[in-house]
Amino acid sequence: MDCTLPIWVLILLTATVSCTGVRADPKPLFSQDFSNVKGSDVPDEFLVLDGQFSVKEEGGNRFLELPGSPLDTFGVMFGPNESVGVRVGARVFATKQGRKFPTFEVGVSGVGGFKLRIAPAKKRMELLRDGEVRATAAFEWKSGEWTNLRLQVRKSAEGLKVEGRAWQTGDEPSEWMVTTMEKGDGPGGKAGVWGMPFAGTPIRFDDLTVTSVD
Repeated sequence: MDCTLPIWVLILLTATVSCTGVRADPKPLFSQDFSNVKGSDVPDEFLVLDGQFSVKEEGGNRFLELPGSPLDTFGVMFGPNESVGVRVGARVFATKQGRKFPTFEVGVSGVGGFKLRIAPAKKRMELLRDGEVRATAAFEWKSGEWTNLRLQVRKSAEGLKVEGRAWQTGDEPSEWMVTTMEKGDGPGGKAGVWGMPFAGTPIRFDDLTVTSVD
């Protein structure tokens, strides 16, 4: 039996996919969950900007940890130098201490690029470019739970569309929670995660990913 589709059928199927806007699955560019990292040293694939980061383990889960002191901003960068058409993801674990709260973020396009920040003291998430807040949304952070972050930068007819979302329990939200449109091509650089241990307690990072998106 000949199962070859006629050429007109193939053309119709291709046109249908194109018109409905169906996109190919994201292509993995970088992934690190630290499960195969031996010892406590930060893997060579990371660029430590500042801070005494080390690989730790608890309950069989390995992760990158930033100690609770000193109280400053520290970060590491990873993945390829892709600043547009990319999505970066991470899981972050942090705790408060009394009325002191940590702050943490994930970013793309280098140090001066776009960042999705969780600011528990403000009860919100923030979308920033080079330190300037572009968009905000309410976010009820719970101490002692892993927080999932996603930040995406895509090119559109109007410029760069930057989108972010975060969640702690349940499935990943289907909608982006903060969005901004930016003109120009944006800065270049690697993805990264940053922590500000203002609570004086460690901040942990895990499941770091970078994928390409249309």
